[in-house]
Amino acid sequence: MARLPRLVVPNHPHHILQTGNDSQLVFRDDEDYQRYLAWLRESAKQFKVAVHAYVLMPDHLHVLATPSSAEGLAHTIQRVGRYYVPWYNAKYKRSGGLFQGRFKTSLIDADKYFMLCSRYIESNPVRSGLVAEASAYRWSSYAHHAGIRPDSLIVDHALYWALGNTPFQREATYIELNARAISQAEMAVVDAAVLKGWPLGSDQFKAQLQQRAQRQVLPAKRGRPFKIKLAS
Repeated sequence: MARLPRLVVPNHPHHILQTGNDSQLVFRDDEDYQRYLAWLRESAKQFKVAVHAYVLMPDHLHVLATPSSAEGLAHTIQRVGRYYVPWYNAKYKRSGGLFQGRFKTSLIDADKYFMLCSRYIESNPVRSGLVAEASAYRWSSYAHHAGIRPDSLIVDHALYWALGNTPFQREATYIELNARAISQAEMAVVDAAVLKGWPLGSDQFKAQLQQRAQRQVLPAKRGRPFKIKLAS
């Protein structure tokens, strides 16, 4: 089946995934993480992309972000790569590509899935066995949301602000949310969406998105042509 073109809709959150070639390491020491985050901060600011959550794992990374334009995400990730990959190759005396193909992205129905995606991203180090709890991992946005230390990369989403009337209330509520285990079913839908480039949302959200985008946003049924019914 042909790969669908990447779907990016301005002013909606997107879950971004980028992995190392053949699962090779893309971050080896503290300097690597720091350099990538610095370039991500600069690039997101330049292209007006609001980063809401992230995690940098040794062999891949996740970002939850809202672009202000259709091109913002691609420009941001591409700019980071133009700086980070040559720097990394020179440091480790290697050549060639570092990341596996183009980055993957899934447009998110914020009301239904934003908080789940944020928790999914920030709990990745725990699921992978790198740390016992999210607060112990340095290279994610969890510490910012939990009130442990501020992160200038993060632009808090309205749904995070809605967790409480004060910073303390928001942080306490977020910590409580993250204490709840993400179910296998929840992880499966988030995984499938970002790996296959599908939007993550309710049936109504997907239908509205399809009409708005005037293009296919999900795989067509096998053997049947895809048609969009235009509004009269």
